[in-house]
Amino acid sequence: MGKVGAFLDIERKEHGERSVEARIADFDDLTEPLAEGEQRAQASRCMYCGVAFCQTGVSFGTARASGCPLHNLIPEWNDLLWRGLWDDAAQRLAMTNPFPEFTGRVCPALCEAACNLGRDRGATTIKDDERAISDHEWAAGGPAPLAPAAPDAPRVTVVGSGPSGLACAWELARRGARVRVAERSDAPGGLLQYGIPNMKLPKEVVARRVALMERSGIEFACGTDVTEPGVAERLAAESDAVVIACGAGATRPFSVPGAELEGVVWAVDYLTANTKAILQGTRSAIDARDRHVVVIGGGDTGTDCVGTAIRQGCASVRQLEFLPAPPEKRPTSNPWPEWPNLKKNDYGQEEAELVEGCDPRTFAADTIELQGEGGHVRGLTYVKLDWSGGAPVRIDGTEETVPADLVLLATGFLGPRAEAIRAFGAEVGELRPLPVMEEGTHRAKTAADAPVFVAGDARGGASLVVSAIADGLSCAAEVAQALGL
Repeated sequence: MGKVGAFLDIERKEHGERSVEARIADFDDLTEPLAEGEQRAQASRCMYCGVAFCQTGVSFGTARASGCPLHNLIPEWNDLLWRGLWDDAAQRLAMTNPFPEFTGRVCPALCEAACNLGRDRGATTIKDDERAISDHEWAAGGPAPLAPAAPDAPRVTVVGSGPSGLACAWELARRGARVRVAERSDAPGGLLQYGIPNMKLPKEVVARRVALMERSGIEFACGTDVTEPGVAERLAAESDAVVIACGAGATRPFSVPGAELEGVVWAVDYLTANTKAILQGTRSAIDARDRHVVVIGGGDTGTDCVGTAIRQGCASVRQLEFLPAPPEKRPTSNPWPEWPNLKKNDYGQEEAELVEGCDPRTFAADTIELQGEGGHVRGLTYVKLDWSGGAPVRIDGTEETVPADLVLLATGFLGPRAEAIRAFGAEVGELRPLPVMEEGTHRAKTAADAPVFVAGDARGGASLVVSAIADGLSCAAEVAQALGL
């Protein structure tokens, strides 16, 4: 375990962040990791609990899960980190998590919400410890590539290279399969590459992992859209199994008057355009500079849009959230180890407060109309909602119209693109665009010759990066069993 009694003497200390003034001037990494000695001291606070809720990954209430969905051996590698056994810690971490460089940066730390210390002394800095172990390994040369697959090994095509697809591909290659990853975009990574801004996940972190996978014999076929005629048929014919891990690309409908106006943009398209511009050294094709920006939707994607608009030099930015504001303090109805439902200021809100002098968010707000001029959006009208009865009710007389030259829709996703699922002969449900699965498995109901499996957000709808990775690994285990690997 960690240092005996360390949690009594050492206070929780998280990584730092660059000053708001400095970081809004660029798209570089937000964070400033702790020094090695400080991080080891933080790891020493781990109590090696008899019941380590940090590893559970189950929901204790109605909210999202608490504890790690990957069931990381957290107390074990915390102890190794505290003792300075970095290589051993990296090996122990790799037993359950193939991509700690991703989760150590973008995971909301479900593990810390379930940490026993979190009740009254401040949770162990598990997420920072994980990143420190991974960063140390990469600084020392990185993980070793996998052994090449045998020439006659089963061939598996994974459709989609987001966190679930990458995890599935890596695990299948580790088990001896020949793996090809078909990606619609021009670069691998899915939302890791284009959906999460560079300041949260630098793209060189994604690139070096992809390069390692290529050195491990995994093939990436970018620019491959399975919905084009004949593509899915060809991939299936060349494969012993297909895994659909194309993410949740079916956006929630946004049906208000004026939604068709120019300047009304899906958040993922906005973030993608900005990341491509950074990588190419050009100005983004969707630029908020000198525009009044309204972000519809909260969550991480909404925050990312706020932070990106600030960096692009917007004239103003507002964020409308449909739900009421979460409580400032944890209510008794939301006890540990449930996921805490609390109001928080993320990096985007902090930056908007500095630039504009106030929190950009308006909670319990419902957009009712967009106004345009010359075919371009120029204003947005919303109304306040009363949630006191448990369901939203519009409040008469609370309508407000605000300037809006760029409206970013961060309203979430329903599931995968149905056409990508049907391309392989799989059925899609009627209520939501989710594939129809064989009960209790990752296998889709299909009449195709090669078995078709589905993993990650394509299987269950939008979730977290860590959950997508976990599902990709589970799917790979099923595929491997079906192929005798």
